[in-house]
Amino acid sequence: MAFINTKTKEVQVKLVFVGPGRGGKTTNLEYIFSRIRHRIESDMVSIKTQGDRTLFFDFLPFELGAIKGYNVKTQLYTVPGQVKYNATRKLVLKGVDGIVFVADSMVDRRENNISALNNLAENLNFYDIDIADLPLVFQYNKRDLATEGIPILDVETMEKDLNAQLKAPSFTASALKGDNVIPTVKKAISTTMVAIREKLL
Repeated sequence: MAFINTKTKEVQVKLVFVGPGRGGKTTNLEYIFSRIRHRIESDMVSIKTQGDRTLFFDFLPFELGAIKGYNVKTQLYTVPGQVKYNATRKLVLKGVDGIVFVADSMVDRRENNISALNNLAENLNFYDIDIADLPLVFQYNKRDLATEGIPILDVETMEKDLNAQLKAPSFTASALKGDNVIPTVKKAISTTMVAIREKLL
């Protein structure tokens, strides 16, 4: 549930980008940050861990308007994708309001995507959250690699692997080029906001 500060009349929404290692989570946040940098008062914070190219977390607040008289501030985080950083992933998911699952479209990363989604469900279950009950958006990243002759999974396969039961919104994207990055995060935020509004009513 979002953190509600009755003194400042502010709702803090926590959105976490998850997915397999080196799938494009950090690239997504860097692109978003670059696009809305002029609207952000703070810097993006990163704690780099040895041997991990993914950021430990990003803090990216920006104003979204009001819910029932409360201003809304969104925090965007990434979690490390590598298996050995599971304790960190679990910690960052504490208090999560919505998820963007960044899947890697490369053929040889298919099993990594499935394992990462299963790991996400397990970590959410630790906090008594059913993945099916949490606002979730899938992003099928690295679609641009097809133009370089690198084999990528077709969207139907990725939907079957990851989204057959959850039936969450999904986007094809290239985080490196910025294709569909903003629509992905906008959908994630709006879906999360709807869920929070319902809880506040």
